[in-house]
Amino acid sequence: MNPVMLSSNRPPERFYRGGARISAFRGEVRDAPREPEDWVGSVTTVNGDPALGLTHLPDGRLLRDAIAADPVAWLGEEHVRRWGDDTRLLVKLLDAGQRLPVHAHPHDDFAATHLGRAHGKAEAWYILQGGTVHVGLTRDVQPAELAGLVEKQDVDGLLALLHEIEVAPGDVVWVPPGELHAIGAGILLLELQQPEDLSILLEWQDFAIDGPALGHLGLGFDLALSAVNTRGRTAEAMSDLVRPAPASGSAFPAAADEYFRLERMPVDGEAVVDAGFAIVVVSSGEIMLGEDRVSAGATLLVPQGAGELAASGVGELLVARPPAP
Repeated sequence: MNPVMLSSNRPPERFYRGGARISAFRGEVRDAPREPEDWVGSVTTVNGDPALGLTHLPDGRLLRDAIAADPVAWLGEEHVRRWGDDTRLLVKLLDAGQRLPVHAHPHDDFAATHLGRAHGKAEAWYILQGGTVHVGLTRDVQPAELAGLVEKQDVDGLLALLHEIEVAPGDVVWVPPGELHAIGAGILLLELQQPEDLSILLEWQDFAIDGPALGHLGLGFDLALSAVNTRGRTAEAMSDLVRPAPASGSAFPAAADEYFRLERMPVDGEAVVDAGFAIVVVSSGEIMLGEDRVSAGATLLVPQGAGELAASGVGELLVARPPAP
C-alpha cells in the first residue's frame, strides 16, 4: 500500500464564515465564504447528515468503506484487535473567518449514555496562523449562572468567563471534553479530535444556525449543559492547556495521548516517518516523502501497510495519529 495524496474535503455552508486561509495554505483557487473546515482523511459525517464530511479516495471509494474492507492493512493488527475498524481520529484544517461561538463538547460517557455515540469529542489545535483564543473558565461557575447567560444570550458575559490568550504559529491548545472555548477570528489551525461532530452551543447570535433548536444536541439545555466543565482554572494552570509545541516530537500535552497524537517533524536533510496509520500535513517547505514530492499545504493519508516513509528536503511535517493501542 502507498500513501494517498488527498485533495481538500470542505463541507459547504457551515454556520460560521471562513475558508480563504485554507485555500491560500493549500494553494487552491476557491472562493467559498462558508467552507471554513477541511475534513482530512475523514470517516466521520457532519452531525445529522448521512454522508457529508466523508473522504473519497482518488479511485472513488469512500475511505470509510476501504478501511472496513481491510482494516488490518490500513490500521494495523494491534489497533484492530483493540478498536476494530474505528480509526479513532478526525483531522481538520480550520479557518476562523469570524470568532466561533462559545461552546463545548461532551465526554465519552455522556455521549454514550445520552446520544448513543461511540465517542465524545476531545480536541487539540496546532496553530498555523495566530490570533486570540478563549478557553477555560477563569473561576468556578454555578450551573444556574451559566444557564442564565445562555438563556439571555449574554455574549459579553460568556466571553468574560473565559481566559483570553494570544497564540502564535507553533503553539498548541488542548481542549478536554467539557471545556468551554471559542476560536478567535483570523486563526488558521490544524485540529485533531475524536471522530464525532458534537457541539453544545452556548451562543448563536450572528451565526447561521438555529441555536435554540440545535445548540443542545436534541437533549434540552438543562441536560446538555451538565456536560460542561464549570470549574475554573488559574492563569498559571492554563499552561496545561495552551503552550508552545516542542521543536520536534510529541506536540500535545500528555493528557491528549489517550485520544490522539501529533508529532512535529522538522526535516532538514533526511528523516523517517515511522510506520503506522497517519495523516501527514506539510506545514512548510518542500519535501520528498516516499515517492511523492510535497510542499506546504499538502495532506497525505498513510496506511499501516505503507511501512516506514523516507523524507528528505527542507520543511516540516505534522504527523497525526490515533492513540497508541
